[in-house]
Amino acid sequence: MDRGPIEKDPEQWATGDEPMTAPQESYLHTLAREAGEDVPENLSKADASKLIDELQSRSERLNQD
Repeated sequence: MDRGPIEKDPEQWATGDEPMTAPQESYLHTLAREAGEDVPENLSKADASKLIDELQSRSERLNQD
């Protein structure tokens, strides 16, 4: 039985402390704008990933059935 890719907790990423990537930053700004929120500066890759997950879970556009 294939369970799909196993997602690793961002806190466990070897590069999680590095600055967020340009694609993460761009996507975060898009999600934050839709949510009416600001993106904190100088996020790490791990923190950016967690914030993306949080904003995605609240996004009306992404959660439409």
